[in-house]
Amino acid sequence: MIVIVGAGCVGLAAALAVARRGRDVCVLERHPRAGQETSTHNSGVIHAGLYHPPDSLKTRLCHEGRERIYSFCREHGVPVLACGKLIVAREGEDAQIDELLASAIANGARVEAVDAPFIRAREPHVAATRGVWSPDTGWIEAEAYVRTLQSEVQRLGGAILVGTSLVAIETRPAGLAVVTERETIDAEIVINAAGLYADEVSKRAGGDPFRIYPCRGEYAELAPRARHLVRGLVYPVPHYSGHGLGVHLTRTANGAVWIGPTIRYQDDRADYERDRLPIEAFLEPTRALLPDVTIDDLRLGGSGIRAKLHPPSQRFADFLIGPDSRVPGLIHAAGIDSPGLTASLAIGEMISGIIS
Repeated sequence: MIVIVGAGCVGLAAALAVARRGRDVCVLERHPRAGQETSTHNSGVIHAGLYHPPDSLKTRLCHEGRERIYSFCREHGVPVLACGKLIVAREGEDAQIDELLASAIANGARVEAVDAPFIRAREPHVAATRGVWSPDTGWIEAEAYVRTLQSEVQRLGGAILVGTSLVAIETRPAGLAVVTERETIDAEIVINAAGLYADEVSKRAGGDPFRIYPCRGEYAELAPRARHLVRGLVYPVPHYSGHGLGVHLTRTANGAVWIGPTIRYQDDRADYERDRLPIEAFLEPTRALLPDVTIDDLRLGGSGIRAKLHPPSQRFADFLIGPDSRVPGLIHAAGIDSPGLTASLAIGEMISGIIS
């Protein structure tokens, strides 16, 4: 039996890859339903692999996962938009847009340098002097994706135990024993895909020490009367001295326009609401892209928490995917922040390959 801790998109994608190879698989999820944390509290963007180091797992698995996720959505009817995105620069940001373009080309991404007329033709209300066009970027309805992954795992005979919290992982002569509140499950392999709690799962198993840093992102939305101002995905040029990709605009399949996310490190892994930013905090970053927006055009949206492997003093940490060095049979898929949704099916295949 392969036991997976965590029924987010990565845990479910790993379960699907394992089940497709005819292995018995069981997924534990402490929440009442799958995907209630990071998997469905994000922008839903399918990334093209523009930003991270070219030799990183984040870049490689983003490229592999993007094609897999588009194909999966077409096959199973998951709402998806292959709409492309614009990354736009204002006066004084030429160096940043040149750096982004060079990084994207080094990563093997399909990109094009574009001028102000190109931007106006695609996004007539966006203010920019130059930009980068990424035709392979898109958007997915994350909740529908999670539901479909779950259905496919179950169709192939996999078990998904929601409302089931992990108590301990014990090493025994015949393998590992996964202890829950209700039962003990004998496991040949345990996959740690516990997201914000992956470090705690490793600690309970006596595995490698690492730390997850919770990082909250908050969103606003455009009011219905202002949604016509955005046609697709619009990002500011990233400033690499900070964290994240900047507050961006995401038009969804139902026509809503999300603004965000912001980024703030915090200690609490489950605090989505305390000290939320006021709506006024979103006005300036929105007007940097859409000058015509007023405060009356904005509404507060949701929030999400990323599971990062690096503190705020550092800029980058790669995914942690591989066998634990201390506990035979324990495999980690940890620190899966962006582009984790895009890469999820590729991560699942990688984990299945490690098992094999």
